[in-house]
Amino acid sequence: MLYSLARPLLFSLSEEHAHELTLAALRKRLGKCWPGSVPDKPVEVMGIEFANPVGLAAGLDKNADCIDGLSDLGFGFIEVGTVTPRAQPGNPRPRLFRLPKASALINRMGFNNQGVDYLVEAVKRSRYEGVLGINIGKNKDTPVEDAVQDYLICQQKVHAYADYLVVNVSSPNTPGLRTLQHGDALHELLGTLREAQTRLDQQHRRRVPLVIKIAPDNSAEELAGMAEAFVQHGIDGVCVGNTTLSRQGVQGLRHGDEQGGLSGAPLKPIADQALKTMSQALHGRIPIIGVGGITSADDALEKKRLGASLVQIYSGLIYEGPALIGDIARSWPDTF
Repeated sequence: MLYSLARPLLFSLSEEHAHELTLAALRKRLGKCWPGSVPDKPVEVMGIEFANPVGLAAGLDKNADCIDGLSDLGFGFIEVGTVTPRAQPGNPRPRLFRLPKASALINRMGFNNQGVDYLVEAVKRSRYEGVLGINIGKNKDTPVEDAVQDYLICQQKVHAYADYLVVNVSSPNTPGLRTLQHGDALHELLGTLREAQTRLDQQHRRRVPLVIKIAPDNSAEELAGMAEAFVQHGIDGVCVGNTTLSRQGVQGLRHGDEQGGLSGAPLKPIADQALKTMSQALHGRIPIIGVGGITSADDALEKKRLGASLVQIYSGLIYEGPALIGDIARSWPDTF
């Protein structure tokens, strides 16, 4: 009820202005005023105990400025980023678009962030004691053939502060990034980061699982190839998936033809199919985080039925409000 009153005000503002206002409110810990409650529903995945299976997807808190405020909403885990080695402004504005008739968003933000050193200091200031994922990427001006070095820089700097690390090779808004999902480029990336993971785990005396975030737009053959690569290299988790380049479900809508990645309700069938295919290819060998198009508890439970051990929300949070977190957690079964 409370969010239904606030949403028209937020939607009266430009998309990025509303986003910035929301971040400011979170920094002031206004989430403590939220009347909803989220039940304890602990789950263990990747050797980590999560308070509940509902996480915040990367992209909302790119610089880790709002971790404490986000924790007030009851998330079982929070993922910050995507962060790059150096600060970068992202793509020119406007770069974020609402499509309310479809409960959707299109963004072409372009990894706008303050850089990994800023994020690390923000995480160090946080008092959050829950599970924190840190999502890393490459700078736009780094040639794709040199991308591994950008990921290594971020991995080395955040390892001591992350409960798990997410390697984002799936954003459609950084040129060439999605080519890292396939072939020799994928094997080089996975092998290099796994070697660094082993060294850093030993150095810091703590295990930090390595998760790969992939796009939902891959073919079944491509997903099967990625699954075998993930198993071969001992990757700890797979996040399926990111935004889509498809415009299925938003044709003819205002902003429906904007460039960028589509998220929200129209993404669900595409993300669900990718999740199902990846789950079948992995045969339970690696856990999956299901993301994309979750706007209700039933949507989240469908992700679980298709093979997800955890779920994340972002666009659904914008359209449905924080009550969605509790709705999903209450509906999540102890067994399936």
